[in-house]
Amino acid sequence: MRSFASGSYLLSDARFEVRLVYTGFLALVVIGFGTMAVFQLMHIGPTPARIAVYYRGGEREMAMVFPKTFRELVEVTHFHAFIIGVVYLVLAHLFLATGAPEWMKRAGVGVTFAGLAGDMLGIWLIRYVSAAFAYTQVLFWGFEWAGFAALVFYPLREMWFRQGRNDLPPE
Repeated sequence: MRSFASGSYLLSDARFEVRLVYTGFLALVVIGFGTMAVFQLMHIGPTPARIAVYYRGGEREMAMVFPKTFRELVEVTHFHAFIIGVVYLVLAHLFLATGAPEWMKRAGVGVTFAGLAGDMLGIWLIRYVSAAFAYTQVLFWGFEWAGFAALVFYPLREMWFRQGRNDLPPE
């Protein structure tokens, strides 16, 4: 972690073993994002109407859906704030240690955080204020996915596909 303190540190300069560890982490993160996508699209639903029914209750596919309780929302918020916060922290540090343009770094970190914060706040607004906030939930999911794509893509590109680097594993 000391390497990240240097403003000039790039992932492409990391030892082969370190790049393997980071790549393994990114592979697990992609699996986690894949399951998150399945949950968002299949279980909650990809449309604002389905999202609103999931949180506020109603009828979906001829079945009664009960509104999410205060306790359920607290559990989801608690889990996501801690776990996604740690994943975001690590991904953001890896992303900042790339040769991406400074505007891209600022936008990637900012958009991802806005998506994550909006996603957590959105479920409360949908449930207790208005179903119309389901539209903003779709927007925040878009921010999350665009941000996460950049936060995974740039580190992988930096570690394995940057021009002029020595990719030979240690002997």
